[in-house]
Amino acid sequence: MALIKAFAGALGGTFADQWLDIITVGQFGEHVALMPGVYQETNQGRGSNTKHSAAVISNGSRIYVPENTAAFIFDQSGIESIITESGGYEYRTGGTESVFAGDGIGKSIFGQIGERFKYGGEPVANKRVAFVNLREIRGLKFGTPAPLMYHDKFYDTDLDIRARGMMSLRITNPTAFIRQFVPPNVDYISFDDPKTKSQLLSEFMQSFSVALNSLSNEYRISALPSQANAIALAISEDPTNAGTWESRFGIHLAGIGIESIEFTPESRELVKQYSSNRMNVTAYENISQQASNIAAQQKIAQGVQDNGFGDMGGMMLGVGFAQGVNPMTGAMPGQQVNPANAMAAAADAQPVVAQTASQPAPAPAMSVAEQMETLKSLKELLDAGILTQEEFDLKKKQILGL
Repeated sequence: MALIKAFAGALGGTFADQWLDIITVGQFGEHVALMPGVYQETNQGRGSNTKHSAAVISNGSRIYVPENTAAFIFDQSGIESIITESGGYEYRTGGTESVFAGDGIGKSIFGQIGERFKYGGEPVANKRVAFVNLREIRGLKFGTPAPLMYHDKFYDTDLDIRARGMMSLRITNPTAFIRQFVPPNVDYISFDDPKTKSQLLSEFMQSFSVALNSLSNEYRISALPSQANAIALAISEDPTNAGTWESRFGIHLAGIGIESIEFTPESRELVKQYSSNRMNVTAYENISQQASNIAAQQKIAQGVQDNGFGDMGGMMLGVGFAQGVNPMTGAMPGQQVNPANAMAAAADAQPVVAQTASQPAPAPAMSVAEQMETLKSLKELLDAGILTQEEFDLKKKQILGL
């Protein structure tokens, strides 16, 4: 019974494979790199080549190669032929004999029946056609699975960042792609498959990290998106990871689109603190000396308003800070000081016993020049609005001993 089935299978398969085949490729998906050849069996319901054997190509069959694709014909030993130019081709090299190709009835029919009968009715030939996508494969997303460290010289610290974007690939050497990237006996490859792109993404992110940090000496993090071309060049020239794809797999990194490079929440908080501290430190940089003096006078006036003038030494100390007067001698900057007067002023500036407001402290012994300089300083405070007229008159009486 098995012999009859084998003979019937050999006979039926031989006759079915006499038809010449039309082989092309289906629609490539956006991220598909490799697809099997498709036998065109019917067209608008017309056609009888529906029972051909798998992995059999008859002599005289047609292979149609679309634009931006390469066709590979495989046999038992591997790659038999490569077609890299688009067009229609007739297969005549090592195919299954067919009477429609002029191979004669003896070899095409009786020879094949006997050969197939030996193998249980199956064809001995093993021919396959696969098509490689040579168009740029766009829109392959990438992102940092974990934060990347970037040394920003502006902040002079290592900051954690996250990045995401898209890259595009182009198969420039289809032979290397088939032999080095595609597993054996596989005729469908899509970069949407995590198993297909996992190794590439790991190597890409390694090169991406190296490329980013190579720019840290020149660019702040905020300027990195504008350096996409420089980053792509650095990645493609990386001698250890993504830069080796073309020589290893025949895959060229055609482009990189960086959609976002941003701080992690922790790094963003550090940057905010840095900016706040910097604003506080630089708030009074490069301001005029006059503005600084006014700020100091305002602080003295606030202290006077809160605590009063106190004793004479405290008053002189405050005036000295505001106007540049030596608090021990009452001298202005650059003014010659009489040593005797300086000693007298220092002695007079010693703390005295606090007295009530109804009994003002007696004025210390001051020279006429010192009294005039002190009154002049108080008058400037009065004109600046720091002292009231009443306060000025009171201190004037104390200084003059009235």
